[in-house]
Amino acid sequence: MPMRQDCKYFESRSYPNGDTVRKCDLDLAPEAPWRCPDDCSAFERRLVDVNWSHGTLVTPPTPKEPASVGSDDSIGALLDAAEDIVNEAGPRVLAEVERERNRRRGIAGTRRKLGATGGKAKRRRRRKRS
Repeated sequence: MPMRQDCKYFESRSYPNGDTVRKCDLDLAPEAPWRCPDDCSAFERRLVDVNWSHGTLVTPPTPKEPASVGSDDSIGALLDAAEDIVNEAGPRVLAEVERERNRRRGIAGTRRKLGATGGKAKRRRRRKRS
């Protein structure tokens, strides 16, 4: 079944360079932009487009479908594998960002404790007392 343009979750967006994105907003069409799953349980007919600005009345034509689309589950399997890679890397990347933030905070905190002069004012006060 081709992409259901009358579905509430179908989105088509054209860019100034001529590229067009056709997708399911729920990410339930692994073979987008060519087709939706035949038995998509999320399909809801689009009833009203309130406050939307449409550039044209006609969605640009869908690009020619590759021979591999629909022939097997290879596209879905490939997307699942890519999603697994991203999901695995996410926590590691977040941990690296947090370590970097903590490192920067530690350096900034040290500078604040010493003051703008880098501790020279404290050393001068100690010398005066002696």
